[in-house]
Amino acid sequence: MARLADAPIVDMTARSFTCDLAGVVDRAAAESARRSGRGTPNLEDQVRAARELIGGLRIMIADDDQDGLAARARDLLARWQGALDERLQALLRGVLQTERGIETALGRQGTDADRIRRILCSFLLTFASRTATRERLHVFTTNYDRIVEHGCDLLGLRVLDRFVGRLKPVFRASRLGIDLHYNPPGIRGEPRYLEGVVRLTKLHGSIDWRQEETGAGGPRIVRAALPFAASDDHPELPEHPRDGLIVYPNPAKDIETLEYPYAELFRDLAAAACQPNAVIVVYGYGFGDDHINRVLRDMLTIPSAHLAILSYDGASGRIERFVEAAGRDEQITLLLGDHFGDLATLVEHYLPKPAIDRTTWRMVDLLNRRTPHGSGEPSSRLDESEQGGPE
Repeated sequence: MARLADAPIVDMTARSFTCDLAGVVDRAAAESARRSGRGTPNLEDQVRAARELIGGLRIMIADDDQDGLAARARDLLARWQGALDERLQALLRGVLQTERGIETALGRQGTDADRIRRILCSFLLTFASRTATRERLHVFTTNYDRIVEHGCDLLGLRVLDRFVGRLKPVFRASRLGIDLHYNPPGIRGEPRYLEGVVRLTKLHGSIDWRQEETGAGGPRIVRAALPFAASDDHPELPEHPRDGLIVYPNPAKDIETLEYPYAELFRDLAAAACQPNAVIVVYGYGFGDDHINRVLRDMLTIPSAHLAILSYDGASGRIERFVEAAGRDEQITLLLGDHFGDLATLVEHYLPKPAIDRTTWRMVDLLNRRTPHGSGEPSSRLDESEQGGPE
């Protein structure tokens, strides 16, 4: 979407810290990337390694020894905390800059802005438009931005994302499967599922998620009132993002928050993917997170499940390695290259047009039957529903 709107793309390239022990952190980041199958370390690998170092320095401070080790650790801790804050603040500014670029493109007058808005909305609505009796679209994303939420706002889609509340939405671990219903006009006692409802899970958190300390019950995850495309000096941006910003790797300080909320988010992914007849469309994911790849491999052990992968390229060979490791070629559809990876081409030429009611589908079906096929004669074949058979 950023490329379509000519907006700056967030730079996730790893850049070495300038503090002492920076080489140790770089080596730990490289090892983390190797274990995850990513190969080249990125910003997340470095942040994870820096957090582990900060945790070790906190332990050393608690030991007030005689040889000055605690004092040395205290000095290093202050420097590394400041360096980590700077790195996370740069990430926040990069994400907001991307959002501002997209907001500017959508706010212009003319056909270009209308086309960008139409492509974004059509892309989401293609998957979100389905008969209300079927399972809702479930969107999983590893991005920190709010492009999906912004598109849902433009479409008027209702988003279920585990957050409950109006003034300060709170992340809830209890997933009750709550859905929305309505009573059709003129029909009494027959509630139906509401159309235009999607589920959203942000596996790596978001720039507007915060960890908030409470007096009772321990910390909780809340969603801050940070507008889309906010300015860099917005008051809802944290001064010390290392403590409260919920982006992966987790900024938690203990085991309980280390597993929360990410354990709940990945549990949602596994529950949605690993079931019969599940279909996952992967777009723009580079297969660099082994915790996600593991769920996808488990999903493919179900014969009726299917995985469609759309990507600009082979992600430095990671997609090929995943397909070979899965060994389920008949259950995987690959659409690789800049032709299929282009969002505008994908929406305008390949994705089905969104339609959410049976009347529209019946109309298209009738028009197809009245169209001459090859011999010049209209097709007279009737489907089961027109013959009185089961639908």
